[in-house]
Amino acid sequence: MGQVNRRAVLLGGAAAVSAAALSSTVPSWANARTLAAAPAIRDPFQLGVASGDPLPDSVVLWTRLAPAPLNPDGFGGMPDAAYTVDWEIANDQAFSSVVQKGTATAARASGHSVHIEPAGLEAGREYFYRFKTGGYISPVGRTRTAPAAGAAVDQLKYCFSSCQHWEEGWYHSYKGMLADDPDLVLFLGDYMYEKKSGRAAAERNPRKLAFTDDVTSLAQYRARHAQHKTDADLQNAHAMAPWIVVFDDHEVMNNWNGTTAPATAARKTAGFQAFYENMPIRSTAKPSGASIRLYRQFGWGNLARFHMLDTRQYRNAQVPDPSGSAGPSCTDMRSTSRSILGTAQEAWLLKALETKPAKWDFLGQQVFFATRDGDGNKATCESPDSWQGYEASRDRIAKGIVDRKVPNPIVLTGDVHRHWAADLRRDYFNHSDPVFGSELVTTSVTSNSDTATDPSSAWLSNNPHIKYCRGKRGYVRVTASQTQMRADFMTVSDTSEYDFSKVTLAADRSYVVEAGKPGLQKV
Repeated sequence: MGQVNRRAVLLGGAAAVSAAALSSTVPSWANARTLAAAPAIRDPFQLGVASGDPLPDSVVLWTRLAPAPLNPDGFGGMPDAAYTVDWEIANDQAFSSVVQKGTATAARASGHSVHIEPAGLEAGREYFYRFKTGGYISPVGRTRTAPAAGAAVDQLKYCFSSCQHWEEGWYHSYKGMLADDPDLVLFLGDYMYEKKSGRAAAERNPRKLAFTDDVTSLAQYRARHAQHKTDADLQNAHAMAPWIVVFDDHEVMNNWNGTTAPATAARKTAGFQAFYENMPIRSTAKPSGASIRLYRQFGWGNLARFHMLDTRQYRNAQVPDPSGSAGPSCTDMRSTSRSILGTAQEAWLLKALETKPAKWDFLGQQVFFATRDGDGNKATCESPDSWQGYEASRDRIAKGIVDRKVPNPIVLTGDVHRHWAADLRRDYFNHSDPVFGSELVTTSVTSNSDTATDPSSAWLSNNPHIKYCRGKRGYVRVTASQTQMRADFMTVSDTSEYDFSKVTLAADRSYVVEAGKPGLQKV
């Protein structure tokens, strides 16, 4: 769809108005609804709309009713009542060709969130959707279904990002994505932060949290998610295309893992519930206490397949940081009994990789996969919170990819607040070991790394598989075709500057991978 059409959707449909103002435009399906049992509310669509988890015949449509999103009780200003929400999905943004419509109940127990999963849609096509309740109509969202399994697809453009601390900047990355007009957006973790910014300089915190306490309760998790969702650029990005999301640690607490201490379990239960309520994900991911099923796969015709992984929930506990030394921590990091994915998820991924339905296999996940070696000494180790902290688990996946002759594997990563590009090997200390794939690491949307220094020449000589590192904010734009994949590392010059006319957003570096020829090539 062209830019004019897209902006008409995102800007023209951006404001909900009163029932009286809509009396001549509200469709007949909406006029028939009455909500006499529920108290009247103000405009409940302050958090916008979103779609996600696209399948060939279905896509999730999401909204959450919240006339006062920052209320500390987490209910967004909604009374203690259930509300009927009408929805419709159409072929056109004017809704003159509605293909499906229905009603759902927004209940207090689910934070008045709504997840619609219309079935029977046409594969590989664009749709428009909206919601209505209490005399208000939501913004209009645009979405699309995935192409049918095996369908010929010439090109896919998607963007991926991670790490957006509210206090640490404006979300200019999403203005860039809006201009890119992608088919799909991936978010790889730290959608919100459970804690306040640790940055001391006031000028580096252009906006403030509604409350600065660390998030521990369901009410607080809901309110923190809601504050992030009030950002207009984030809302527009959600409304322009379907998203596929996974979490990392800060949606619950810093550096959490698969241990089940009572305090951790309680925070997981609250964090998972709020995450589900605020994301366009399927009911199959609805949490059960301190458990949520987030690892899943999506196909894009014969061109691409996405394996979305969960590297937090099932991992063994991290070992103490060995800081480049040898000893018991290194022995533990290399133990064959340890896993970052857990036994079931590892088996699920390796089983899927036995088939090759698409040209490209993208592994969307949270933490650094390739080795970053500071001293060139194989006896020492570092980075226990990444895949390096689970070396045997990483090698099982790498070996599985190589043994199964997966032709074009690309790992997609977030977490580290810097852009990185790397080639993948089984043995990173053998610099002639064959390259079997590549890793693209997105920097953060806002979460900063001001103190991080660029790698030295000595460090790079120990890591020749690392092709690029950049400590700016931004995202990665990927364009995949049947012959190559191109990655543009987009950077924002200044996320503390509110006036976007004073900000530069452009590709800092670009790489391609030719289909069937592993390894990054600088453009």
